[in-house]
Amino acid sequence: MKIKVLLAALLIWNLCTSSFGFNNASANNTIRIGLKRRTLDIHSIKAARIYAKHHHKDLNMNLGALRDEIVYVKNYMDVQYFAEIGIGSPPQHFAVVFDTASSNLWVPSSKCIFSIACYLRSKYRSRLSTTYTKIGNPSKIPFGTRSVRGLFSQDNVKVGSSVINQQVFTEVTREGFFTFLSARYDGVLGLGFQDVAAERVTPVWYNMLLQRIVTQPIFSLWLNRDPKSRLGGEILFGGVDSTHFRGQHTYVPVAQNGYWEIEIGDVVIGNNSTGLCKGGCPAIVDTGTSFLAGPTTILTQINHAIGAEGFVSKECKTVFSNYGNMIWENLVSGLQPERICHRIGICTRNGTFDVSHVEEKMVARSSKLEKLPNDESGLCSFCEMTVFWMQVELRKETTKEKTFEYVNQLCEKLPDPQGKSYINCDVFSLPHITITIGNKPFPLSPDQYVIRVEDNHDTRCLSGFTALDVHPRRPLWVLGDVFLRAYHTVFDFGNLQLGFAESA
Repeated sequence: MKIKVLLAALLIWNLCTSSFGFNNASANNTIRIGLKRRTLDIHSIKAARIYAKHHHKDLNMNLGALRDEIVYVKNYMDVQYFAEIGIGSPPQHFAVVFDTASSNLWVPSSKCIFSIACYLRSKYRSRLSTTYTKIGNPSKIPFGTRSVRGLFSQDNVKVGSSVINQQVFTEVTREGFFTFLSARYDGVLGLGFQDVAAERVTPVWYNMLLQRIVTQPIFSLWLNRDPKSRLGGEILFGGVDSTHFRGQHTYVPVAQNGYWEIEIGDVVIGNNSTGLCKGGCPAIVDTGTSFLAGPTTILTQINHAIGAEGFVSKECKTVFSNYGNMIWENLVSGLQPERICHRIGICTRNGTFDVSHVEEKMVARSSKLEKLPNDESGLCSFCEMTVFWMQVELRKETTKEKTFEYVNQLCEKLPDPQGKSYINCDVFSLPHITITIGNKPFPLSPDQYVIRVEDNHDTRCLSGFTALDVHPRRPLWVLGDVFLRAYHTVFDFGNLQLGFAESA
């Protein structure tokens, strides 16, 4: 395991430097990075996406194994927080996103001449650096549903006041036109694990530890909730600033090496459980995503509760109108929910829906994933959502009439095709949305999850919750800036855990 090798190397370095009398850095060595804030505007919102991408370690793996694949999720178009770094000697300056859901450092190259987006931002010029070392191997870094391409190079990288010597990074020579045209940053500095780095190059964070720039294997994030402040937030490498949080951190283990992924529990709207994640759901903590993303099944309930406007889904209403009574009767009769849509003929696969996390994992390991035609797969998904919504209401002993009225409203509240839902800017009457982490509630108040965006000198408000459907059996959540603004976060690399405490 790469992490264990890194920590072992740090231990050996400590022993060696102590034996030979080298002057070690203080145990309190830290690097403080001030983050700048970018205000969201309506144009970047409309262009925004949250993407999902499977990383296949073995292209010949069977389909059943895909159920346990790690999912790569990014949303760069709406990134609000970035900071400046330097590359080369003398330093060439770049605004980069410090991104916990990727692991490579990349910036545009002076060789990027065929992508218009490259002309709009700073470009690295190797000939101007006295510490540049040519590597030249091709680099391809996944970016949403596509990728950026370039060449690996090596040079000194300045982060804060410290310099990481001979860091391998990517000079990007080709950027997607629409992906990057409205981006307000030059590149990305990944803070994920080496396991998912392109060509498994050593990430910047690893080298900060190996080169003794910081001595504690942790970094912490604070995002400033004051929209009028010039300081957008801080990343503190090697330590924790106690002035940025209240109380104690709640620590939970990292579930997947490669991503800062944890398991969350029940999601509660006001005082009402949504039900799906009672047995646990995976969630990636992602500083590169502005919104809080989750499965459409739950996000629709949340956006309905807070009055967010989506669009009327004809497919959802068609399924509900034609099959609602049959679904209700099957649920009341005690038929397993995951078998209903197959039984009534909408889903050709059997047992795709399940609210039991334990059974979900067992079935996922033993079944094969069948690919359906797009139209059938869509109707099947709407059927499964309808079953889930009805099941939640049955557990509350809601009458059939009230349940049908509620499901019909949910169909109307499905998010728009871009995943965003508009909301009234008057937030005082809206409920708290609570996410359970480590058996502890982490509530989000309306003023924390309602996002204000500029629209031709006017202000409009968006729900901070956006839909993300990656896999029917593995409902993934992404805890982006909406959550991270509310909770100071410690990324404990040494103990493979994440800590959350109320931001101050």
